[in-house]
Amino acid sequence: MEFLRYHRDRLGSLPLRDELLQEHWSYMDRYAKEMIARGPTLTSDGDAPTGSVHIVDLPDPVAARAFAFDEPNYQAGVYRDVLLRRWRNTLGRTMWDFPGGRTGGNRYLVLGLGTGHAADLAVPPDRDELIAYGPLLSDNGAIWLGTAALLRASDPDAARAILSPDRYADIKVHN
Repeated sequence: MEFLRYHRDRLGSLPLRDELLQEHWSYMDRYAKEMIARGPTLTSDGDAPTGSVHIVDLPDPVAARAFAFDEPNYQAGVYRDVLLRRWRNTLGRTMWDFPGGRTGGNRYLVLGLGTGHAADLAVPPDRDELIAYGPLLSDNGAIWLGTAALLRASDPDAARAILSPDRYADIKVHN
């Protein structure tokens, strides 16, 4: 089962985040084989982290909760909130398989939260700019709760356009 964890940092937590950097990386290294994608979200100027995203393949929701909430930064209070959702890897690859390479271009996390009839289940036509893409689901995988995409785009508006705007209660774009 694949899960997406996105957290936003608590205001003023950067010194604590920096202090826990080695602990965080040691913790994440334990999940290297399960990792589909990961990375920080950044301020619009790219100078400071605002949160991060991790997409992992784990056995069940209990393991996903342990991954999310046993993490050193969470335990120390770096994060103000955590979104943990089941996710489906519609691209069938990891971020390390992204044909666009590991660097270059503007990269975004797009989170569309919705209810009702599922939207944007099909992979968009320009899949070469997609790093990861798939629906956010309930723990049992039966209910669509939104869509998440990691992609390379020219700007935040172009990134937002990956999702159908009228199908979501809210769409957030993170650098």
